[in-house]
Amino acid sequence: MSYRVFLTDDATRDLEDLYDYIESYDTPEKADYVLDKIEEASLNLSEYPERGAYPNELLAVGLREYREIYFKPYRIIYRVIADSVYVMVIADGRRDMQTLLQRRLLQA
Repeated sequence: MSYRVFLTDDATRDLEDLYDYIESYDTPEKADYVLDKIEEASLNLSEYPERGAYPNELLAVGLREYREIYFKPYRIIYRVIADSVYVMVIADGRRDMQTLLQRRLLQA
């Protein structure tokens, strides 16, 4: 079964912000590379979305609705609903993920 993969508006903004940050502190080529790899990883969820692990920050509060995959150090957090995958967060895993996930996913 093939799933459809969607980026939420928040995840799209995450990608844009990430690109801008890398471009300003490194090179446009590096920003393009990272963006391509994250998009590739996200699109690969169409085949095996259940392969992702449960984010520890969400397990700690009893949530098993979200999963994550990595393009290190970036974390791609998503939710599978029926035959669709919704990418909710794309963030540098070195950030304060607990606060980010609580603000983004738990207070929706």
